[in-house]
Amino acid sequence: MTQFGSRFSRRVSALCTGLVMGSLLVACTPTVQVAAPKEPITVNLNVKIQHEIYVKVDKDVDELFSEKGLF
Repeated sequence: MTQFGSRFSRRVSALCTGLVMGSLLVACTPTVQVAAPKEPITVNLNVKIQHEIYVKVDKDVDELFSEKGLF
């Protein structure tokens, strides 16, 4: 074979090897599928909330409210 023929066959074989390796890598990539659930999603909101509020008032302000009232 001539020098051109051997270079050409090396390039073709390298190209074919690259294509085969590339196709194998693409075939092995994982896929992610997003699908809606068959049953509806239910959220249970039966929550009991209890809170206590403590207010500390200065004695002068407390006396002012007790003398004149709130309004």
